[in-house]
Amino acid sequence: MYSHQRFVPPALGTAMLVGMLATGTAAAAEEPADVRFAVPSWPGVTVKSELAGQLLEALGYTPQQQELGSTIAYEALNQDDVDVYLAAWLPGQSTSYDPAMEEGVIKDLGNNVDGARLGFAVPEYVFDAGVTSGEDLKDPEVREKLGGTIYAIEVGSGISEILDDNMEKDTYDLTQWEVSETSTPGMLSTVESALQREEWLVFTAWTPHWMNIEYDVRYLDDPEDFWGDEGGRSNVRTLVTQNFAERQPNATRLLDQLNFSADDQSAMIYGYSFDEKPADEVALTWLREHPEKVRTFVDGVTTRSGEEKAWPEVQDALEIPAP
Repeated sequence: MYSHQRFVPPALGTAMLVGMLATGTAAAAEEPADVRFAVPSWPGVTVKSELAGQLLEALGYTPQQQELGSTIAYEALNQDDVDVYLAAWLPGQSTSYDPAMEEGVIKDLGNNVDGARLGFAVPEYVFDAGVTSGEDLKDPEVREKLGGTIYAIEVGSGISEILDDNMEKDTYDLTQWEVSETSTPGMLSTVESALQREEWLVFTAWTPHWMNIEYDVRYLDDPEDFWGDEGGRSNVRTLVTQNFAERQPNATRLLDQLNFSADDQSAMIYGYSFDEKPADEVALTWLREHPEKVRTFVDGVTTRSGEEKAWPEVQDALEIPAP
């Protein structure tokens, strides 16, 4: 529903970026974007950013998405080329997050997804057969039944970095295992094939994601905190620039109050990535089906002009039913 653009390297500058690539609402209105989202090409972040943009647009803001990788997102925030990033997954992105925060340009608004986690997962029939913990991966018989291979996503991802680090530490005796790293679709294709044949396998998984809806899989307990504190529990944090927070306190309040369950976001991902519905349609459907949640998002928020309360404006613009 609003402007979406690819990322141009910072050397070209934001003004040139908008002039070259702006489309949709911002370009049509000939207004510069005043809320610029950094959006990695991950389905959950795409829909979540679209949803936030729809709320902001209903209040008179001009939101815009810029598609760029997660590592570049931190650079873009620190160079003031974007304003908002809703996908700071920790601890998975710690190697990017920690040095970026040291520059003092970024403000962390806190977690926006409750129940997110990383971990090893197995088919439910493998879990029911007794493989329920990372400790079970030490068992040679279990390793043999699982084919001696851990299926994971691509090199350079946060999951890959955590996996490599713990392989070096030999956590759960993983030096005895092979790792097969491929794209997320490639890994999930392998998972689906194994499930259809009721074969044993172990793979790296995360929630929120549509895999948790589509596949009957279970996460292994993680007593060694292989995947982070509390057995792989994760935060997905909302970041804005300090400059944006000072310039746009009202919009910042809305962004600060965005909060979803892992199941909420998994459903969004399912609609967008699995059912292949447009992101704006998935976001709007979610907003209309969760009026009480939307009302908490805009509590204490006004329109951009500050003249009206947000809830009736959002409810009217987006045709959201009364809670």
